[in-house]
Amino acid sequence: MEEKNLLLASYLNNSSLVQHQIDSFNRFLDNGIAKAMGNQNIIEPSVEGFALKLGNVRIGSPSIIEADSSRRNIMPNEARLRNITYGAPIYMEVVPVIRGIEKTASYGEVYVGDIPIMIRSNACHVKNMSRTQLIENGEDPDDPGGYFIIKGVERVLIGLDDVASNRIITTKEKKGTEVKSRVFSSTPGFRARCVVKRTQNGAFTVDFPTISRSAEFILLLRAMGMDLEEIKEYSSSLLPFKNDILLNMELSVINKEKPETGVMTKQEALLELGKMAAPGQAKDYQIKRAETQIDNYLLPHLGNDEKARVQKANYLLEMAKKSTAIANKVVRQDDKDHYANKRTRFAGELMEELFAYAFRFFLKEVKYQIERMSARGRRLSMQSIISPDTLTEKIAYAMGTGTWVAGQTGVSQVLDRTNLISTYAHLRRVKSPLAKKHPHFRARDVHGTQWGKICPAESPEGQEVGLTKYLALMSKVTIGADEAITEKELRKLGDIKSL
Repeated sequence: MEEKNLLLASYLNNSSLVQHQIDSFNRFLDNGIAKAMGNQNIIEPSVEGFALKLGNVRIGSPSIIEADSSRRNIMPNEARLRNITYGAPIYMEVVPVIRGIEKTASYGEVYVGDIPIMIRSNACHVKNMSRTQLIENGEDPDDPGGYFIIKGVERVLIGLDDVASNRIITTKEKKGTEVKSRVFSSTPGFRARCVVKRTQNGAFTVDFPTISRSAEFILLLRAMGMDLEEIKEYSSSLLPFKNDILLNMELSVINKEKPETGVMTKQEALLELGKMAAPGQAKDYQIKRAETQIDNYLLPHLGNDEKARVQKANYLLEMAKKSTAIANKVVRQDDKDHYANKRTRFAGELMEELFAYAFRFFLKEVKYQIERMSARGRRLSMQSIISPDTLTEKIAYAMGTGTWVAGQTGVSQVLDRTNLISTYAHLRRVKSPLAKKHPHFRARDVHGTQWGKICPAESPEGQEVGLTKYLALMSKVTIGADEAITEKELRKLGDIKSL
């Protein structure tokens, strides 16, 4: 017993119980902001010969602008006492492009807004202070950090426990009569739920955002440029799947014989999809609308250009193949509650999602201001074009109310300061996005794969039981890795055939 106590004491003396929050936010500062900006590095308003090119982003030190317009650094305790936000300015390189020529010496860095800074993160002033220095500056030396100060109120971002993104999860539905392969396709600031459904007789349909009803499987593959022979070749590795594909081809509208054209061409398949999205519109518009839906809303993590369509078609075939394998009991269905199929998003990922959302509004506002000033014949200046309040207010509103990008509530909560133990517990809380009014019995149960990760005993009573959880005392949370590096190495191996 004493040896166990020594081990636990050594662990607690050398590890911070909120390090997962701090590491997550540090990763956001280092890589998340650039990732959230994505490829949105140029603003092209409806002004002939003028554009703005956006460069690197730099985060300053936590500071405040006083009444005399001077900016000075502040400590967390001052932010608490004065009811202000403990945040740092964001500076961005902005280069005007006039008739294709970059005016690099014109502006340089521009102040675009403020972002809240996590206490004891790398950007915080108290990060490397000694115990004596903390006391001299009015800070608690035993305070763990890992939270934010928004208008004087200490707020914590609760970890969100959700299904892993960009991973195929296949389960049986409606007492085994249907099999659905789901994937939550995620890119910075956008998350699309794509589903391939197999009925009891083997017919496939596809659901994804912006389409009013389920799309026919073979029709969608044809619209993405796949020939029927390619589809047959792909399905030959699993006999039940080949039978399903042949059935879907027989039932598909693309196989209707036309005296003038025969089997539907790619353009005709796009037009058929476009009729679902824009009924009654011109044919050219319908085709363009169908292409936009496929590129932007169908499996967006694979890309959003025409080159990615073949890859998306192969991905859909893999989802359908897995549905057939499970329907014919070749493999077992996936367990949605298995912790390998889940990911917990802490402060860094949540801030990345919020920043991407706010940044899109920022770009729209800048574009609007350029067009408005140009229409009025006024001289364009950075002070009139860029309003720092746009970015700052979007982030501050979500942090202050807890209402997040995808409509989730309770993400940001007032830190529980009843005692030190309750503070640690609040910073290690994990919340499920499922509605607490519904039963979700299996989701609330303790799963065997939670061992060592989630505390099996600590959960509130009542409606939130099993949905609000807490990390186990000695659990460690990794901050994730760049998937692009792994993907690049896998592609060097050539075509990898599925089992």
